[in-house]
Amino acid sequence: MTKRRLSTQILVSQLSILVVTVIVGFVLFASAERGHLDREYQSRALAMAQTVAGIPLIREALEYGDSGNAIQSTAERIRVSSNAAYVVVIDLDGVRHSHPNPALIGQRVEEPLIALDGLGHTGVDNGSLGLSANGKAPVYGPSGAIVGEVSVGIMESEVTDALSRERPTFAVYFGIALLIGVIASYGLAWRIKRTTFGLELHEFATLLQEREAMLHGIREGVVAFDVAGRITVINDEARRLLDIGGDCLGRTLVDVLPPGRLREVLSGQSPGPDQIVLTDNLCLAVNRMPVQLRGRELGAIVTVRDRTELVGVLRELDNVRSLSDALRAQQHEFANQLHAVAGLIELGDPGEALALIAHSQASTAGRAEAVGERVGSTLIAALIVGKMTVAAERGVELTLSDDSWLEERPAHPQSLLTIVGNLLDNAIDAAAGGKSPSYVRLHIGQDDAGTAVAVVDSGPGIPADLSSTVFHDGYSTKPATGTVRRGLGLALVHRVVARLGGTVEVGAPPGGSFWVWLPAAAGSLTDSSPSTDLGAPTGAFQSDLVGVAGQDAS
Repeated sequence: MTKRRLSTQILVSQLSILVVTVIVGFVLFASAERGHLDREYQSRALAMAQTVAGIPLIREALEYGDSGNAIQSTAERIRVSSNAAYVVVIDLDGVRHSHPNPALIGQRVEEPLIALDGLGHTGVDNGSLGLSANGKAPVYGPSGAIVGEVSVGIMESEVTDALSRERPTFAVYFGIALLIGVIASYGLAWRIKRTTFGLELHEFATLLQEREAMLHGIREGVVAFDVAGRITVINDEARRLLDIGGDCLGRTLVDVLPPGRLREVLSGQSPGPDQIVLTDNLCLAVNRMPVQLRGRELGAIVTVRDRTELVGVLRELDNVRSLSDALRAQQHEFANQLHAVAGLIELGDPGEALALIAHSQASTAGRAEAVGERVGSTLIAALIVGKMTVAAERGVELTLSDDSWLEERPAHPQSLLTIVGNLLDNAIDAAAGGKSPSYVRLHIGQDDAGTAVAVVDSGPGIPADLSSTVFHDGYSTKPATGTVRRGLGLALVHRVVARLGGTVEVGAPPGGSFWVWLPAAAGSLTDSSPSTDLGAPTGAFQSDLVGVAGQDAS
């Protein structure tokens, strides 16, 4: 048996309910109208009885005696003219003085007189002529005393006929209501069909099962938004990556995420495919795609992937490649020097050969020794020496200021390594593509208050209008090269500095300059996406910058 479509089932159900409701309403309305007509005809019978009771001839005949059958003739004339079923005049003894059936005149009525209380009464009378709407009124004689009552009846068949005459009007009314209901039901069924894209109930169940299996089976975070920006779907991986807990369905990003680049990318304010966003602990690749179905805008789907380990590995790989290029360049240099030594020995000048070897060894060892004298931390010193080698291979002179100093165990060594390494990478890249001579100047200073880092290069510098944008995740003025993703170094620096409660400043051109200040005691990060307006360097740090600038000018 073929299953009915969902829209058809809804339409049939609505029409069935509507038809039943209309029929029940019609019956109830007809019953109410019948009761209204009964009361109306009873009131009419009472009015006729009161009119007859007020006729002087009837009043005098009941009190002083009827001569010439006046009561019967008067009552019959009124009955015929008013189309009543009967007009019966009864004296105090219950004897009829008028009746449509002359044989009953002079006979007593079976029921007691009820109008002797001086009031009019209405009701349904099942008399000798059949069921009728009845009205009874007292008759007062000329002396003012009650001398009898008048009973007037209108047959129920007339009430039924009146109701029958009104039924077509009722039927038309309910027919119009039924037609409107049918049209409304059809429109609702069509709208439901359009809203559900013609899908049936079993298809909804299948889609729900597939969606749940997909959401919880994939390794990527998935978030769905409706056209109003409310979260409609979110899987467990997305909750973990975005650090969203609790009941977030039906809420907007403003309610569940703090201000920052992550919220801008998720909401579409920062458009673009595969946007890189840094959180406190993760590096995320976020991709937002609008969703349309049959030309209708339904919202957007956002996928979130964890690229933390991958980006770290790629950056390490890129650093290894840079070091390998530097070692390759040194290999050529050492090969040339070795050839020169071999030539001097063949020419019989061993003293000159020894002098050349000593000079080469002294220049290499001297650079490392000079850095080691100023930087007590072997981790930071090794980084600086390695960056000097990379810079030299790219034609850039990297020097450490003479007044630099860092103790053997500085505060936050890993964070300082990230800051110095990323600042030097950016400075070397900028200087290598800038004017000649290409140089990078580094200053590291430390006192009881904290640690200062200043990096100045001969590159084009950062325009003033980009001083805040440069710290955004993924922002870069250079095209991507090698395997590393551009635009993460300064963002990492910014997050590390902000997490430690420090400050970072960008200098205006010409040349690029970055200044970092880290307090001795780490501050608490109160915002997952802190502002880049962290204040200008002051005090001892300001003097450190002057020192670097002075070296640069010299």
